[in-house]
Amino acid sequence: MILKSRRSILGALPHPAFLFVLICLAFILLHSGCTTKTPPQIAQLPPTTTPPCAPPQKDEDADPGLPVPSPLKDPKIVIKKAKKKLFLYSEEKLLRTYPVKLGLNPVGDKLQQGDKRTPEGSYYVCIKNPRSKYYLSLGLSYPSIEDAERGLEQKLISKGDRDRIIDRISKKSIPPWDTPLGGEIFIHGGGETWDWTYGCVAMHNKDIEELYKVITVGTEVVIQQ
Repeated sequence: MILKSRRSILGALPHPAFLFVLICLAFILLHSGCTTKTPPQIAQLPPTTTPPCAPPQKDEDADPGLPVPSPLKDPKIVIKKAKKKLFLYSEEKLLRTYPVKLGLNPVGDKLQQGDKRTPEGSYYVCIKNPRSKYYLSLGLSYPSIEDAERGLEQKLISKGDRDRIIDRISKKSIPPWDTPLGGEIFIHGGGETWDWTYGCVAMHNKDIEELYKVITVGTEVVIQQ
């Protein structure tokens, strides 16, 4: 009876291989990451913000491409030598921007006849020439009173020359172009591939044609370096 009891008890015990599997599973669970450890704190970085894009800079010298009515109201021409551009305004509103070329010696103000420089200062259209050697042309009132005063101070012209220039300019007519200061400065056609004139402002023929139609004698012309 005792032997039989022992055998029934042993028969009820789990198989040794099953016990080995249980022990292995317990060992794995004890050393696994399934414990209740506090997870490491991750440093919170401040949210990245994208700086606002700077607004595109407006090019004040860009051609707005506006129509050029004829006649213009209160027309004005501004020439910026450094940028090689001519700007056409009507009532202080920019209508068109044209490329231009200058004298063979483009940098600096015109001082006298033969220096091949385009003058700088305030002038006006004193004549329109439809039979120009260079297609069409608008004559400028160089030398101005300021040019005359400077020329006299530098002893380039006489007092008589200075007085003649002042008299013509005060009457809004063509100034004398026969003094040592030079003259016959025009805005004309003939192309603008390079700085090739003797002091004039050269444009494409199609551009001077458009300009010639809308510009009248007396129109203000400002030339800047």
